[in-house]
Amino acid sequence: MGKVTIAFLGATETVTGSRFLVTSDKSKILVDAGMFQGLKEDRRKNWDPFPVEPSTISAIVLTHAHLDHSGYLPLLVRNGFNRKIVTTHYTAKLTAVILRDSARLQVEDARFAAEKGFSKHAIPLPLYNSEDAERTLLFLDSVPFREKVQLTEDSFVTFYPSGHILGSAFVVLEVDKKVFLFTSDMGRGNHPLLSAPDDPPQVGIDAIITESTYGDRVHETPIDSFADIINAAIKRGGSILIPAFAVDRTEVILMALHDLIETSAIPNIPIYVDSPMALSALDYYRDAIRNNAPELLPGIAKKWESFDPFDPGNLSEMRTVDESKKLNNLITSSIIISASGMGTGGRVVHHLANMLPNQKNTVILVGFQAAGSRGRSLEEGRKEIKIHGKWVPVKATIKKVENFSVHADGDEMVAWLKKTKKPQQVFVVHGEPDAQATLTKRLRDELGWNAIAPKRMQVFEVL
Repeated sequence: MGKVTIAFLGATETVTGSRFLVTSDKSKILVDAGMFQGLKEDRRKNWDPFPVEPSTISAIVLTHAHLDHSGYLPLLVRNGFNRKIVTTHYTAKLTAVILRDSARLQVEDARFAAEKGFSKHAIPLPLYNSEDAERTLLFLDSVPFREKVQLTEDSFVTFYPSGHILGSAFVVLEVDKKVFLFTSDMGRGNHPLLSAPDDPPQVGIDAIITESTYGDRVHETPIDSFADIINAAIKRGGSILIPAFAVDRTEVILMALHDLIETSAIPNIPIYVDSPMALSALDYYRDAIRNNAPELLPGIAKKWESFDPFDPGNLSEMRTVDESKKLNNLITSSIIISASGMGTGGRVVHHLANMLPNQKNTVILVGFQAAGSRGRSLEEGRKEIKIHGKWVPVKATIKKVENFSVHADGDEMVAWLKKTKKPQQVFVVHGEPDAQATLTKRLRDELGWNAIAPKRMQVFEVL
């Protein structure tokens, strides 16, 4: 047995850019290939040369479809990667949706920046294009949950449902007999469709790589309930904009609205989903229910076999640009759900520009807002935010609702990790500095583990 190392190429001191490279004498296994988002200094890292030649990577393990875990894949393929990207069935389906949309948006944003002249570059370029995305999809290889799969001569992977989004998994990776557990993004056990995360397998673990998105806090029910916020906006005669991640958060919000309307907690006002990517993802969630996917809650497929859990009867799916533009002139109070969830791109940016200056309107933030994102600026109470090169006044009511989070909080992560056999090493990643530091300290103090928060580009030998 030779030397095995792990290199932290992203998701250190930030919640984006998940990329972890495990190397042995015979293999290089990359776990996730995420895009950096948020702060400009982080986004620029997407343009940095990859630290190893992509053609030398033996295989990529993809834990789930979100852009901060999958969005860098097309650049690796463009630069020479040509082997398997191993993942679960619905992660493969949703990754196709996300990468196609990401490529389209990047090309559109580069063109828009060139036309309007607000880029610092003479010729703004996209990170990758649709051709790169389509080529990437050819390498996706779906495997079942809970089944050990061989990757290379000395490496194996097993995917376990993590309850975060459809298809998401935590993984056990074995490389040259060293055993790694990557939590990736861990769910909470409160999802309306997905089963709670599997318990970790009772095997000897050499290294745990754990997320810490909410490592410094505990989710609490907000003082203002979701229904109260919506009703207050309606009473003012305004509309509600919910920036929501296209994959999973949109579905969770729609189910919550379905319940509120069904119980008469809110009026039956029009609901618009304005995101082509979200609508494509919605179709896969419906498909998963029809096919009783293995990661679903028991009985969910039967419960919804005759009804659409996402449509209380007033849902409109805005697929075209012209349909999206019609939402700029709403006459009655309505709810618009649009991506991206942090307001960093997509159609929601145009809705923010249109709705923020009106004090009757409400913007509800329902997910984590990374540092540097427009969503974080709104959460922090900024009085104006920059959109397409112009400053837009924030007069609308801004509310944050935490209880839709599908990320485990600090207590939930510690409780889940405690179920494992004590590992040799623990690496705390995928969190902003305070969150990383807090969870690292808790794992040391409460569990007596050898836990550290690595820096970007650090390489460790696995003991």
